[in-house]
Amino acid sequence: MPPQQIRYDWTLEEIRTIFHQPLLDLVFQAASIHRHFHHPRQMQICHLISVKTGGCPEDCKYCSQSSRYSTPIQAQPLLEMENVMERAQKTLAKGVTRICLGAAWRQPRPGKQFDTVLKMIENITDLGVEVCCTLGMLHTEEAEKLSAAGAYAYNHNLDTSKNYYSKVVTTRSYEDRLQTLDTVEKTTMTVCCGGIIGLGESIEDRISLLHTLATRPKHPESVPINALFQVPGTPFENNPKVSAWEMLRMIATARILMPKSMVRLACGRIHLTLSEQALCFLAGANSIFLGEEMLTKAVPNPAPDEDEAMLKLFGLEKMPPFTNRRGAE
Repeated sequence: MPPQQIRYDWTLEEIRTIFHQPLLDLVFQAASIHRHFHHPRQMQICHLISVKTGGCPEDCKYCSQSSRYSTPIQAQPLLEMENVMERAQKTLAKGVTRICLGAAWRQPRPGKQFDTVLKMIENITDLGVEVCCTLGMLHTEEAEKLSAAGAYAYNHNLDTSKNYYSKVVTTRSYEDRLQTLDTVEKTTMTVCCGGIIGLGESIEDRISLLHTLATRPKHPESVPINALFQVPGTPFENNPKVSAWEMLRMIATARILMPKSMVRLACGRIHLTLSEQALCFLAGANSIFLGEEMLTKAVPNPAPDEDEAMLKLFGLEKMPPFTNRRGAE
């Protein structure tokens, strides 16, 4: 496949062939495409802030914030504006150029709390960085308000394949997820959408997830690839740990299928060695999350000073904000 070709008509069989090729061949192909479309030494540094933690009514079987499970995370009120802005400014000083605001809601509803989040978006955007939100399912009115507030992106992961989804979540459907993506695409916001491996899904489910993402009318601007972190108290707490090679294969395949997208090495990175992370970056991952936790304390992340040392070791530069302004297209 010519490295400059961007396609939206991938077949499942084509993706299977790419996914199952010898691992080093797969990484080489992905690295070649990555270097054609992206600065190979630039890495976007993101930071997650949970503005409303815990108490979520959904039953996602991997999540520490579901009210249905007895996990280490307790429901908390919406964070104060001052707290959020202080945290955002501290991370900006460390080179973060994308702040991701998360709220454990089924969907945002009109009212004081949503208005406060809109103001958070405005204030952080005024600092000159990208703001991504993950607040649950969206209707048109809420999506338009987020867009008007300056939100750069909206995260709404598909998690897994359509066929396996009901084994992971029953309180919403796959169609609900896709509808939210459609709603976001009608605004000025870009789409951040990826998945999680290690949920008990098959290899075919992983291929199907990538097929769904890569055959959308517009590729997501951002594709986070997550490995399950087994949170005590959740139904998936005893799922087998995902190997680095499974993560590498997902990242490389995503890079080949969606050349312009930002591919984010997200949850589960704490389990990867420096060498394994280097291979993921070589294969096309060009974003990480900075901070000692991934949204909640139940899901740890490498320490910031360790990441600083890693970036220096690999000769990676911190990407300026809005570099991928036009999205994946």
